[in-house]
Amino acid sequence: MNSIQIQGGVALQGKVRIQGSKNAALPILAATLLTKETSCIHNCPRIADVHRMVSLLRSLGCQVVWGEDGLRVNALEVCGRDMQGEAITGMRSSLCLLGALIGRCGQVEMEYPGGCVIGKRPIDLHLGALEQMGVCFICEDGKLKGRAEALHGADIRLPFPSVGATENILLAAVAAEGDTRIMGAAMEPEVTELVRYLTGCGARIEGAGTDTLKIQGGQTLYGTDFRICSDRIVAGTYLFACIAAGGSVLLEDAPVKQLEAVLQTAQEMGAGLCVAKEGIYVQAPRRPKSLSHIKTAPYPGFPTDLQSMALAVMTVGDGQSRIEETIFENRFRAAKELKAMGADITLLDERTVLVRGVEKLSGTAVEARELRGGAALVIAGLMAEGTTRVNGCSYIYRGYENICKDLRELGARIVSA
Repeated sequence: MNSIQIQGGVALQGKVRIQGSKNAALPILAATLLTKETSCIHNCPRIADVHRMVSLLRSLGCQVVWGEDGLRVNALEVCGRDMQGEAITGMRSSLCLLGALIGRCGQVEMEYPGGCVIGKRPIDLHLGALEQMGVCFICEDGKLKGRAEALHGADIRLPFPSVGATENILLAAVAAEGDTRIMGAAMEPEVTELVRYLTGCGARIEGAGTDTLKIQGGQTLYGTDFRICSDRIVAGTYLFACIAAGGSVLLEDAPVKQLEAVLQTAQEMGAGLCVAKEGIYVQAPRRPKSLSHIKTAPYPGFPTDLQSMALAVMTVGDGQSRIEETIFENRFRAAKELKAMGADITLLDERTVLVRGVEKLSGTAVEARELRGGAALVIAGLMAEGTTRVNGCSYIYRGYENICKDLRELGARIVSA
């Protein structure tokens, strides 16, 4: 089913449990390659990207089994066979296999990773950092090939706090000889989760949650039981869905501490919020307040992965908003589709849009062109008059276990079609 059909105009009521984090699960699954024992990963989301990563691990010789208690991975028999090209090119997060395979096998060969088309997303930060650790890369026959005769620690300063580059360095550094220091490291919660998993396996890492990480390489890693945190982007998606559609919702198991910038933005939009032991209670405003400026930034700033959702909400805000994207240069792909629904959006440049709130959106057929933009179109459909059909939903299923079921449980009239 590659379409989602929504009958808009229904306020959301009830509670929804937030799934495990996609952006934490993928590098942690890659990290299971670094131990020859079994790890059990609890709260792992059953989404398309995780299924692709599972296929890649199996193609490398891992035993991977889904069970009631989680996902069990044993990487005792990792071999150097080719990984599935389609799974690599279809998922950007497969790039974290670079550091993991070099750490485990001393070499890697893979197609250039893909994923959503939301910008140039060069991998030079990843390659340059790993080269400082003794890895030599070449591009041959359309494939990226890397080899390290002697992987060693290094002092690495990142010019930009890239999450993926930080994760790749971590994965290689725990297996390298000597110590590694990452300066200018990404501070996103997903990086902290990877550090937490690796230390649970026996790695020695200092500085989790800061921009400087120190890794003592060469430690023997063991299997472990690990529970992945809830997905802050899914929680933010449903938070903005409630603000847009109206109503009152409990975001059960939402990762409150990871959402400070998002919750502040939601309050500025007029939402009533109450943080409790069970999660976050959200009370929607009568109409969202327009914000003069929303600007994405690396963590702990407002996340780029929720920019499209904020854009959707601001299309019906009570004034004018300016939204600035500082991470990716092509992340307003949902704007054209929102305009087809009646939104008043002006693209000032590839990184900035001006949004003038309208009284209502109208349902129509729209096309999801990437994961988070597709989720934003679902939000738009919830608040639009009439029927909205979101096509291209394979993108959305990469990050949401069952967005239709979750929203139906909140009263939305939404089905896969």
